[in-house]
Amino acid sequence: MNEYLLVLNAGSSSLKFRVYERSPAAQWRAAVHGQIEGIGTKARFSADDGAGKALDKKDLQQVRDAHGALDTLAEWLRTRYVRAKVLGVGHRVVHGGPRYAEPIVVTGRVLEELRALTPLAPLHQPHNLAPIETLLERMPGVPQVACFDTAFHRGHSAVAELVPLPKEIRDAGVQRYGFHGLSYEYIARALPQAAPAIARGRVIVAHLGSGVSLCAMKDGKSVDCTLGFTALDGLCMGTRPGSVDPGVILHLFQTFELTPKAVETMLYKQSGLLGISGVSNDMRDLLASKEPDARLAVDYFVYRAAKEIGAFAAVLGGVDALVFTAGIGERSAEIRKRICEASAWLGVELDAAANERHGPRISTETARVSAWVVPTNEELMIALHTGRLLGLVEK
Repeated sequence: MNEYLLVLNAGSSSLKFRVYERSPAAQWRAAVHGQIEGIGTKARFSADDGAGKALDKKDLQQVRDAHGALDTLAEWLRTRYVRAKVLGVGHRVVHGGPRYAEPIVVTGRVLEELRALTPLAPLHQPHNLAPIETLLERMPGVPQVACFDTAFHRGHSAVAELVPLPKEIRDAGVQRYGFHGLSYEYIARALPQAAPAIARGRVIVAHLGSGVSLCAMKDGKSVDCTLGFTALDGLCMGTRPGSVDPGVILHLFQTFELTPKAVETMLYKQSGLLGISGVSNDMRDLLASKEPDARLAVDYFVYRAAKEIGAFAAVLGGVDALVFTAGIGERSAEIRKRICEASAWLGVELDAAANERHGPRISTETARVSAWVVPTNEELMIALHTGRLLGLVEK
């Protein structure tokens, strides 16, 4: 009987999955990865094998929500893995709050506590928890592990975690948590092989995707992150604004008389690149557009990234390397070029040809600060945490 681990990364309109299969020799291999995207609109299923060869691709007419997507995936897996045994399921959960600083096996009580954190991550937390809830009902004997995007950043200094509000507010859990931790943890794990000369140095990692953040690392550990109490802080994102003067939020309530729900919707779904451009939240669309506001959105995206890179250089007391990862960071040579040029004062010297072929090193050999492209793999980190917590892989 085959045995495997299942990793789920559930978003608002997509369900990414990866299957890790255990061989008779007790070795694990990535057997299948894929996703169901366009949930609620035009759902599509795709799956590749461990070598990247397409296994299946089809439109899904009946998938309207996360439960339908999970049912579709379960049926596909049952067909492919006849009489196979699921040893555990690992999940990405964006917010762990003050209590959860490391992966944990999910129980009913844990699920309730994670559900209470939904106001801190309304764009992510409900979707992360939906498949956990469903599997607790349908497969109660299969252990599930929640892996938190906040966990990698725990252990920051007191000043890096501080939100400067009254103590009674801070004591209630209002602090800077940081996010994209699974991605940053993978980069920290990958750098000793990908770029050993910088792995233990002062490194700024730019996770540029639909969600955007920077992480300042030293000796492979997180020192600071641009994202804070919620996933709204820091840099400009696809539909989220990044840092905003708190007075602007008060202005929305007091002058525009918006409801809390309307403000939440604006901040999470209508701002950022989409709000500036009025065209799209997709960087590819904006780079291809000739609309002035689309160009302004790109310019602002680069400006904010370069500004925060400078700030993190100060936090680290200097910088040895800049690493790009995630969708935009891994695939957009143009955005990397602009950010590196804006950071030239730090000592970044772009190698144009290397940048066009996506690295891994995209700076000149003589650059005082090197620049790199390192693809992230959040699902692998989830699998490793899940396997270790369940005693399926070595500690």
